[in-house]
Amino acid sequence: MLQYTSILKARPFLYLELKKAISLKIQGFSELDIKNKSLEENIFSVNTETRKKEIASAVINRIQVLDDYILDKIVNGSLQTSKQLTIYSILKTDRLFFEFMKEVYREKILLKDYSIDDKDFNIFFRRKAEQSEKVASWQDYTYYKLKQVYKRILSEAGFIKNTKNEVKIIPQIIEEEVKNHLIDIGDRVYLEVMLGEM
Repeated sequence: MLQYTSILKARPFLYLELKKAISLKIQGFSELDIKNKSLEENIFSVNTETRKKEIASAVINRIQVLDDYILDKIVNGSLQTSKQLTIYSILKTDRLFFEFMKEVYREKILLKDYSIDDKDFNIFFRRKAEQSEKVASWQDYTYYKLKQVYKRILSEAGFIKNTKNEVKIIPQIIEEEVKNHLIDIGDRVYLEVMLGEM
């Protein structure tokens, strides 16, 4: 099982970066090539060596959990499908984000309550801190930052509309073919989380 980490606060949605890396992979470049291209050619257009390494590492990590069908859909599918599958790649590589989506986002949809407020985030992080010494050891700032990043990821992916006062859930419609593929490969749980289904 994946460990809890707060790494997502430095590696948010990275949609365009993931798409660029997948395009290279489809062209036959290896993960090492992609990492080298990030360092030597700055393909992700960032300012520091550290950031080049971080982004390359994050997108490669996500690519490794995706099959060829999904890689192709992220690059060549519709914008909505492509972004939904980017969320799927984060759900598969970040345990805390997955549990947030399962225990807060999905629950809200099941209860037909389409807004998420700060209280929901606070309760979620408090519960995780009670369950995990690692999460309990984090500073308040880490929780604050993760909350901001979760909102940003979901907003950029079109899963929420983030206004000044509240976060509104935008229920997702996922292509039938993509749904069937996720079910076939045994990943129904991620589908249920994204769609808010039982």
